[in-house]
Amino acid sequence: MKKSEVIISVKDLTKSFRDFVAVKNISFDVNQGEMFAFLGPNGAGKTTTIKMLTTLLHPTSGSISVNGFDPVTQQNDVRKSFGIVFQDPSLDDELTAFENMEFHAVLYNVEKSLRTQRIEHLLKFVGLWQRKDDMVKTFSGGMKRRLEIARGLIHHPKVLFLDEPTVGLDPQTRNHLWEYLSELNKKENMTIFFTTHYMEEAEKTAHRVAVIDHGKILKQGSVKDLLHETKTTSLEESFLTLTGRSIREEESSAADTMRLTKKMWGR
Repeated sequence: MKKSEVIISVKDLTKSFRDFVAVKNISFDVNQGEMFAFLGPNGAGKTTTIKMLTTLLHPTSGSISVNGFDPVTQQNDVRKSFGIVFQDPSLDDELTAFENMEFHAVLYNVEKSLRTQRIEHLLKFVGLWQRKDDMVKTFSGGMKRRLEIARGLIHHPKVLFLDEPTVGLDPQTRNHLWEYLSELNKKENMTIFFTTHYMEEAEKTAHRVAVIDHGKILKQGSVKDLLHETKTTSLEESFLTLTGRSIREEESSAADTMRLTKKMWGR
């Protein structure tokens, strides 16, 4: 990763829901072209943070900058700056792969003269061009994930947010998906901000990691830094040392994903 300017800046960020404080005065920066892993147990505050970064929630206090824009006062500029792949599927199963891509291109105001060219390029990139006219409901889980990534790139975003992108996928598909993402990061210098419950994914791919729990960032730095500070030999052990071993409740659902997608675009 090349040294570059900060593309995501979070300063003293807090989000409260009445008496409950979900995110507590956190600060971190992400550099352009960085693969940044944002890790935490269920209910730790990572989904709330991502919602604030992507304009879906307003902070209670603190500041955010994404590609130089404020998600509170410059929502459209921020939305043009990022693509997002939610944990739960948000594709339209009753449309073809091409139609899903085209619909998203229209939402992002991609020029009509560029749409077909970009759709073809991206579907070829994720290995789905030959299935462009097939209904998405016939796709496997891995194919849908690849299509969601392609769709999130249709407007050439500076940042790609991925919330548990490989959940429910078999190991082979997970491996191929990270190969696509790593290639994208290297070729396009695209910033990739992701969460995952598979610690080995973060250990292999992330340039830096931030661990959040109970709304606070506990540690951040390279994997090597975290292992040194926690005196552990794997990111999973480091994570468990920092956050404990108790089971947490789930954070989100497919219904929430669809609702938030519609909210983002006022539909």
